[in-house]
Amino acid sequence: MTTRDSRPLPIVVVGHVDHGKSTLVGRLLHDTGSLPEGKVEEVRASCERRGMPFEWAFVLDALQAERDQGITIDTTQIRFRSAKRPYVIIDAPGHKEFLKNMVTGAARAEAAVLVVDAEEGVREQSRRHGYLLRLLGIPQIAVVVNKMDLVGWSAERFGEVAEELRAYLEGLGVEPAAFVPVSAREGDNLVRHSPRMAWYQGPTVLGVLDSFEPLPRPVDRPLRMPVQDVYKFDRRRIIAGRIESGRLKVGDEIVFSPSNKTARVKSIEAWNVPERPEEAVAGESIGITLDEQIFVERGEIVSHVENAPMETTVFRGRLFWLGQKPLEVGGTYTLRLGTAEARVRVEKIERVIDTTDLSGRPAERIERFGAGEVILRADRMLALDPFESNPVTGRFVLVEDYVPVGGGIVSMEGYPDQRHLFQRRATNIHAVGHAVSREARAARNGHRGGVLWFTGLSGAGKSTLALALEKELFRKGYQVYVLDGDNIRSGLNADLGFAPEDRAENIRRVGEVAALFADAGMIAISAFISPYRADRERARRAAPEGAFHEIYVSAPLEVCEQRDPKGLYRKARAGEIPEFTGVSSPYEPPENPELVVPTHELSFEECLQLLVDYVERNFRLD
Repeated sequence: MTTRDSRPLPIVVVGHVDHGKSTLVGRLLHDTGSLPEGKVEEVRASCERRGMPFEWAFVLDALQAERDQGITIDTTQIRFRSAKRPYVIIDAPGHKEFLKNMVTGAARAEAAVLVVDAEEGVREQSRRHGYLLRLLGIPQIAVVVNKMDLVGWSAERFGEVAEELRAYLEGLGVEPAAFVPVSAREGDNLVRHSPRMAWYQGPTVLGVLDSFEPLPRPVDRPLRMPVQDVYKFDRRRIIAGRIESGRLKVGDEIVFSPSNKTARVKSIEAWNVPERPEEAVAGESIGITLDEQIFVERGEIVSHVENAPMETTVFRGRLFWLGQKPLEVGGTYTLRLGTAEARVRVEKIERVIDTTDLSGRPAERIERFGAGEVILRADRMLALDPFESNPVTGRFVLVEDYVPVGGGIVSMEGYPDQRHLFQRRATNIHAVGHAVSREARAARNGHRGGVLWFTGLSGAGKSTLALALEKELFRKGYQVYVLDGDNIRSGLNADLGFAPEDRAENIRRVGEVAALFADAGMIAISAFISPYRADRERARRAAPEGAFHEIYVSAPLEVCEQRDPKGLYRKARAGEIPEFTGVSSPYEPPENPELVVPTHELSFEECLQLLVDYVERNFRLD
């Protein structure tokens, strides 16, 4: 037996209530000789005392409440061994009221068995469990069609159930390893092929389990070690955690995210080892000391400097909702991601997913046991990875009143990594004053300098209004200049594309240029979509204090699409323009703009007058 085969393979068994999960596991344990001596007799005697037929499920259902109700409430873990390897079987509850327990058990599994009743067929809970297995990222799934004795061992019925579930799982991007017809109660096709289903030539249940491969430890992925705690021991400060992916060596330069503090690993501390290791890999719980004393907190993520996680205050979440109350836009929850916690607000529900047919629809809430895609905004910076890049740092849980109410996976589609936007690369920089004060410039010009930051969807009217306002203000004697895509992207930002990170950098540079104009006593009018609030807040911080004015040029998406002066929406809907704001990329409206200009409600002249009046009130010297 190889070393790899010596590690127990955790497998979760799921399915609709009463479809026979616990019976399957109990009989499998018996047929592999894995039950303690006398266990079957004990269960048989218990059943006789209760005046009920023998139940293999009672081998596992240890709780009195479960025996009384005939359902599995909590996850049960039991070990057994085949000729190939040891296993940990996780028998998860099927009733929808105990889905939270099912998710807890399944999250630790590396493979899954989905049990379906041949007579009842695929039920809503069967599909829901399939969706959850996909959401949890379990890569190896087998389907067991149980209770074949109740359908007369019919190959035709087996094919109907298998094809219905196969089509559903294919919609999730899941290809089951096998579909196995069984009678768990009678033991058919569990360990040995059944003569009553000679038409089936595939593997037995045990054969499918033995075909599963333990997931390799993710040592080849980038280093991720969430900080569990910091201990003061002797004179050392030991930073403790579990390496979830990658490897770490003494002398490595590491960064703690999201604080972005860096240091080198001075030593690796381990428990019950003869000497300190020089290296640690994924799956190991360790402590480290650093070459300098820096303040580090629980929840930070340790990584190598050159391959750090993303940092953001907003992300997309594909989640499953378990709360008693529905999830609604504006709801606030505690987010748990690794060892970190933060308050998050539901900014938008993009769609609710019907787990029966995987269709999606817009909605204002997600009901209990529902699934959906949402936008979550945190009250502080988060360090995370998209789920596809690293499942461990790409999963999250939502908690309300200390109770888990939802969980899901992270997507950063359409959102930039905010880490690079806060890093100051240049050093040895010293601020230089000016011989002319802002007050003197304002006195000379007759108005204060500032930034009018126009934001809104494409087609809302930003550029048209900006150019008209520039002309009108210039006529009135203002020192004014418009910054827009044509005069910025053709020169200063000609090196940038339109990926989320490039767009964020584009806005960062525009904000810095606008700030210089304002400092020089001029009014800079910026006419950019600038879809992300974080980018606009960064531009506000760059400007002189009190000089930044966010102007929301507001128009609904459907109005902007009807206008579509350059045909961009049409091309975006046709897939010719990727990452187009409002269609395939998000737009985050201002929360507290200094001025709202509703171009769909007011005429062009009224909008322009609204802007002129605003400038006269806020910039003209008395």
